[in-house]
Amino acid sequence: MLIREETEKDIAAIHALLDGAFATAPHSQQTEHLIVDALRKSGQLTLSLIAEQDDEIVGCIAFSPVKIDGKACGWFGLGPVAVTPDRQGLGIGSELIQSGIRHLRADDAHGCVVLGEPDYYGRFGFAPLPDLKLEGVPDEYFMARPLVDEIPAGLVEYDPAFYIKADS
Repeated sequence: MLIREETEKDIAAIHALLDGAFATAPHSQQTEHLIVDALRKSGQLTLSLIAEQDDEIVGCIAFSPVKIDGKACGWFGLGPVAVTPDRQGLGIGSELIQSGIRHLRADDAHGCVVLGEPDYYGRFGFAPLPDLKLEGVPDEYFMARPLVDEIPAGLVEYDPAFYIKADS
């Protein structure tokens, strides 16, 4: 499996993969493909990696800047991450997450947040931090992974793309 940064020729396949992977996800509004498209269009898609097997895109992950108490501070949001349904459970998502964290660290990011399942993301060093909050989300599902010693405190804001509606 090859993990690499997206290129322009990958965009349609990434869109289709995200649309298909989240089509029946219970905790999704099925807008993940629209979110990534909007992040890309606004220049806020900081890092987009794909997993490729046999010349087919089988997974993707996106990272975009977040603000904490209204300020940019070198922190990023992980998500969405997706793997084609027929290849889930094979470690592709894990490889994408680990590779993404390595990229962020190499680019001097200060940390990363994620909204998701604690048991899954905890395996990658994500944990709830008492002083970082996402409005309207139970603490256990909003986790962070600091990449430097200094950890900010406050309310985390994702890019407006994350609040897009399916009919937009």
